[in-house]
Amino acid sequence: MILVKNVRLFPRTPDAPAVDVEITEGRISRLSPAEDAATESASPTTGPTPTGAEVIDGAGRILLPSLGDVHAHLDSNRMGQTFRPHTADGTLHGYIMNDRENWRAGERSVADQAAFAIARFVASGGTRIRSHAQVDADCGLERFHGVKAALEAHADVLDFQIVAFPQAGIVREQGVEELLDAALADGADLVGGLDPLLYDRDPVSHLDVVFGLADKHGKGIDIHLHEAGTAGLFSLEEIAARTRAAGMAGQVTVSHAFALNTNPEPEVARILDVLAEAGVALTTVAPAKGALPQALIRARRVALGLGEDGQRDYWSPYGDGDLLRRTWQLAFTNGFRADADIEGCLDIASRGGAQVMAGDRPDGSALVDDSRFGLAVGAPADFVLIDADTVTSAIMDCPRDRDVFKAGRLIASGGELAGGPRLS
Repeated sequence: MILVKNVRLFPRTPDAPAVDVEITEGRISRLSPAEDAATESASPTTGPTPTGAEVIDGAGRILLPSLGDVHAHLDSNRMGQTFRPHTADGTLHGYIMNDRENWRAGERSVADQAAFAIARFVASGGTRIRSHAQVDADCGLERFHGVKAALEAHADVLDFQIVAFPQAGIVREQGVEELLDAALADGADLVGGLDPLLYDRDPVSHLDVVFGLADKHGKGIDIHLHEAGTAGLFSLEEIAARTRAAGMAGQVTVSHAFALNTNPEPEVARILDVLAEAGVALTTVAPAKGALPQALIRARRVALGLGEDGQRDYWSPYGDGDLLRRTWQLAFTNGFRADADIEGCLDIASRGGAQVMAGDRPDGSALVDDSRFGLAVGAPADFVLIDADTVTSAIMDCPRDRDVFKAGRLIASGGELAGGPRLS
């Protein structure tokens, strides 16, 4: 048993009362006022109690749920490498081909670079990740195998899923269907897709392959959908219809979903009703343009998670692997100022991502009352201790000094993964 003493649980105000958190077998087993629990323990500092429990002094810090990156590209990031000037031409196909021409010139192998990025994610407060791994006629399964090796090497600190991702399309390149099939047989958790209407120009064939492979292997689906306007609405309706027909509620995710930002609100509300009824989840990467309508999504209890996308890669020089900073970006790109709205972004970055990965819909409960994905008794003891006044101030300031716990065990501190590569 572990006792984390004197912490403030997801506080909205600086004077929020402190609590003690008891952890048993990796889960929160009791929450009690700090002053009451203090009389029950013989030692207020780190060390064994007379009952044999380990005691961790929270020192009045705030306790936040751990974060997740549920839209990552571990095979393409260049964090920690020599800075490389941006060379893509600004079109989707140009970005894809620029990555293809240059990814082998990285200073680390795919597996080593993915491991470096994982260490940064975990040290920033992350305990879960869903990473896409490119599968195409150029790289075959090389990038997939590199990502898989890195994630498996960090299974003790990270819950993870891998998407076999056809970055260069399915229909426009020969052999991609067979490569996706092989990746799924080799351990990929989901099959990906990319703009079936505007990139592959054959939505029927594209989605036939995606849903057919998912059915064959009993795996989930995560489709990149950059398509905006009515094209995006068409693809969303097709994905929802196929999800319903296949009985795959909770197993299908649409990433980006820019159509939800580029259509009139009545149409957006209508398509969200369709997605909610089908059980389709969403992820966003908090882009500068394309913020998703969080209030409409929340009202329909559609699962929504946050990701970081690429990190200083061949697509963009932005990104540093800090999940709390990406939470700040989510609040900033939405123009939020009220504490409740900013706290909602932390909920998306934590509980939202866990719901996406588990295939569960939000039940409308408060994060501190959620015993499956939140901070209530029964929830996994995956959390971050950080010195800040409130949840909002933690997001605004993004202090580097964070202690990250997985199942009640300290796995990262001060911006460094325990036993991992030096990140500073």
